Amino acid sequence: MTTDRFREIKRILLQILLLNWAVAGAKIGYGLMTNFTSMTADGFHSLSDGGSNILGLIGITIACWPADNDHPYGHRKYETLFSLGIAAVLFYLCFNLISEGIRHMRSPHHPQIDIVTLLVMVLTTFVNILVMKYEHKEGKRLKSDILISDAMHTKADVFTSFSVIVAMAGVKLGLPIVDPIVTIVISLFIARLAISIIRQGSSILCDTAAILDNKKIIDIVLTIDGVNTCHKIRTRGREDDIYVDMHVQVNPDMRVDRAHRISYEIEDAIKKGIPGVTDVVVHIEPKEK
Repeated sequence: MTTDRFREIKRILLQILLLNWAVAGAKIGYGLMTNFTSMTADGFHSLSDGGSNILGLIGITIACWPADNDHPYGHRKYETLFSLGIAAVLFYLCFNLISEGIRHMRSPHHPQIDIVTLLVMVLTTFVNILVMKYEHKEGKRLKSDILISDAMHTKADVFTSFSVIVAMAGVKLGLPIVDPIVTIVISLFIARLAISIIRQGSSILCDTAAILDNKKIIDIVLTIDGVNTCHKIRTRGREDDIYVDMHVQVNPDMRVDRAHRISYEIEDAIKKGIPGVTDVVVHIEPKEK
């Protein structure tokens, strides 16, 4: 199942990579032809979407490697780590866009806007919306940090495309200054999304609790015959790779082999009852008298 999941994520990333490059080519090409800064900037943003797809492909390739002596818990967190790389790409793009916007504010220019320019923006924006919705839906289904982060990157592209259309309206109204201003606004949207990606990824890498409500775990554990109480529950990991450890109290007169079987029963019950749990460590303790 895990291998199939990684294979499916790779397939989705490759499909979206081709779409992003097609969209980027259309925007950059026509933006340069018309000297329209916002469209060109938006095109390079779409190009960076393709770079994020490649980054995602590298990350997911490493994440599917099996556990080894140096990585006994496997390599799945590399998917989360590489999703932070997408945030880094966004921050870099943000800096470039701000620089470009300031440069054009100091040296105003007059881009050529026509019906073809508008059609290019509308069509590419429509494609980006479809890509974003598809990638986000698949990311949720496959519980993939890479796909969800990349969908947020594409969402930034949608925001910027709408902003470019606004800039086009400003130019048509005789306000070319709108173009560089919108370029700077674009960068702020991108920075906000980058921060969101970092916040989500860091919560996993810093071992934030994967299951906030431990009641379900307790309810499952207490159904096991021989268990008296359950406490000190800790969870961590990704949504599809959750690690659980806990302390369980049993009768102090219980045989060691029976206590050992209980720990296995608890592990099996939790894995069956809570999707995404891949490892359960049970510390058996004698019940306090």
